[in-house]
Amino acid sequence: MVSDTQDMARARSLAELPEFNIAVFSFLLHFVWEFLQAPTYAGMAEMKHWDGIKLCTSATFGDVGFALVAFWMTSLVARSRMWIFNPTMLQFLLFLAVGIGLTVGFEYFYTNISLRWTYSELMPLVPPFGTGLSPLLQWAIIPPLVLWFSRRQRRHLENGAQS
Repeated sequence: MVSDTQDMARARSLAELPEFNIAVFSFLLHFVWEFLQAPTYAGMAEMKHWDGIKLCTSATFGDVGFALVAFWMTSLVARSRMWIFNPTMLQFLLFLAVGIGLTVGFEYFYTNISLRWTYSELMPLVPPFGTGLSPLLQWAIIPPLVLWFSRRQRRHLENGAQS
């Protein structure tokens, strides 16, 4: 019985970590986005199923890394890791800007320098670097959802502690 109580307490404390929230909600949301945008990358539609899953999963882990870097950079400016539970407009915009900046940089590197991937004819390009519209929208839409889910999770945990 004590072990179950300790396990519950550990799980609860893990769920209260802002990084945990960022990582979990980023993974879930970016994973879906990666599959939905697959046709906008050359060769993805023809790729073997398992190879596509591995590639989208790998890209999702990269997205989670971007989200964590954006979170930590914003935390440095905010001088608190708890900013995600009640972000100011500056913190929100910094979080978005870091994620978008990383996206533009990595997309440019992988599509123009290393040629690890290319866009299909379905991908609209955004000047000045020719970044694909889909990854930019991804970083404009998903981070606000991650923050919203994180706040919602926090309220749920706080309400559960009061019960």
